[in-house]
Amino acid sequence: MIVVTGVTRTFPAGDQRIRAVDDVSVSFAPGSMTAITGPSGSGKSTLLHIIGAIEKADAGSITVDGRELTRLRRRQLDAYRRTVGFVFQRYHLLPTLTALDNVLAPVLPYRVGFNKTARARELLDAVGLTGREAALPGQLSGGEQQRVALARALIGRPRLLLADEPSGNLDSRTGEQILDLLVGLRATYGLTMLIATHEHHVAARCDRLIRLRDGQIVDDVDLTEGEHPAATLDRITRLRL
Repeated sequence: MIVVTGVTRTFPAGDQRIRAVDDVSVSFAPGSMTAITGPSGSGKSTLLHIIGAIEKADAGSITVDGRELTRLRRRQLDAYRRTVGFVFQRYHLLPTLTALDNVLAPVLPYRVGFNKTARARELLDAVGLTGREAALPGQLSGGEQQRVALARALIGRPRLLLADEPSGNLDSRTGEQILDLLVGLRATYGLTMLIATHEHHVAARCDRLIRLRDGQIVDDVDLTEGEHPAATLDRITRLRL
């Protein structure tokens, strides 16, 4: 369970400060899949970064499964970040490491209760990259690199996955494949997912849509009403993400 209460995050802009996230309060149920939408600069990425403890809020609180992040010390925050999976628009793979080693990289320095290599191979299989374990990022397509990034995000067995424009650098067909993977991985691993996106078809696959403008929530829409997928997409399109 994620509870965001009165969160504000500002950044300097000349002599002033811009409110990237402005007094946002919202909660996310376990196992839910939520689209965070809005135009560029609306605060989508900043909100994800605060929930993932990549950035610190100036005010307000974030509580995840009863732990208030704003009260955690540095080591506790580091431990929390290891329970969160991150997927970005730019894949951020290490170019000199194989696909397998890129997936392993986040857990190599730590003791874990599972076989790291076996887990990495299992995840590469799950994202459709069986037999590509030894390939370098430069030998993989954009879609394949994003699949490696997805496997890497799940290596630590997170319960929360934060995805920032995960299909933004991909063509429409490959983007749909990545979206199918996200939906399948959510079901397989019981993940809670927050996906920052400006793409209608991505939002339409989620349970809920939250739209930001100027750092504030302007729409909070339940997408689980059982309507035809085309009707859901049409409803989202009319919101003008």
